[in-house]
Amino acid sequence: MRAGLKGWGGVGAMAVVCALALAFVLLLPWARSQGDGSTGTGGRGVAEGTPAADATCKNPEKQTLSPSAADGPTIAAIKARQGEKRKLIVGVDQNSYRWGYRNPNTTGAALEGFDIDLVHRIAQDILGDPKAVQFKAIPTNQRIPAIQEGRVDMVVRTMTITCDRVKDVAFSAPYFRTGQQVLAPKSSTIKGYDDTLAKKKVCTAAGSTANTQLTQDRKAGKLPADTDISVTVPNQLDCLVRLQLGEVDAVVTDGALAASQAAQDPTVELKGAPFTAEYYGVAMKKDADDLVRRVNQILVQYRANGWQASYDKWLSATLGEDAATSRPPAPQYLRTS
Repeated sequence: MRAGLKGWGGVGAMAVVCALALAFVLLLPWARSQGDGSTGTGGRGVAEGTPAADATCKNPEKQTLSPSAADGPTIAAIKARQGEKRKLIVGVDQNSYRWGYRNPNTTGAALEGFDIDLVHRIAQDILGDPKAVQFKAIPTNQRIPAIQEGRVDMVVRTMTITCDRVKDVAFSAPYFRTGQQVLAPKSSTIKGYDDTLAKKKVCTAAGSTANTQLTQDRKAGKLPADTDISVTVPNQLDCLVRLQLGEVDAVVTDGALAASQAAQDPTVELKGAPFTAEYYGVAMKKDADDLVRRVNQILVQYRANGWQASYDKWLSATLGEDAATSRPPAPQYLRTS
């Protein structure tokens, strides 16, 4: 496959490859997880790692407001939208298999996945209609600008809660737990996030926690100095394409995403265990307190009824039937009224 792809080149080729890869994987049987946290499409289980964040910041996933079902100015503005515009505007991914992706086997290539299920639940609660959503595809490196500039009401896009990000946007309580992991060809000598990455070229998404972690670890001497981490892309899935083209030796991303990418391409696999512990949250504007509280209220209900069904439908095939390591901890909130 890689040999055939190398002659394509260019952005257009990448788009074609992505489309072919997605169409191909939907025909693949869902591989069952081995749950051993090592290699293969099912090898996971979040290890106790160091969060990819500023060392002076502690527990950014707990820096959120307490739940409330009350409407406020932000929610009122959303509800005041007229006609066809009366929708929740949400930034999502459309290329992350089983998280947020367009399914070509559905009418209109509908957006589906674990994140998309959560969006529909939020829309149901706020607007009374799970379909009252305007989806906007947002690249990895545009998630925060899209929120700050008001292009979206929120982002639900496998977005890790970090200390740097809570300075710019507000997050809900966590709705998923994961960790950074290495993805590489099965034939590669790379064994994980260790010295076997020496003299290797690693791809990450610009603005991602993976990119931040690799930069910090190389400066701290935790990553070989000759590991090339210069290759960054706007969308994380583009790293898989670079790997398929033979332009990079490995990808570092969230293990939850890496497992789905391994399901897309049977020639690659997860290498080693996750080396961080981090949490996905719904991101909103800093001053949207009422919306943050409302989403946290929705998550209380969703964790009790809805989360597991969505996990079973979308993620159990790649992450394992036991969802214990993916469930976020009991939420803790800021002590503010």
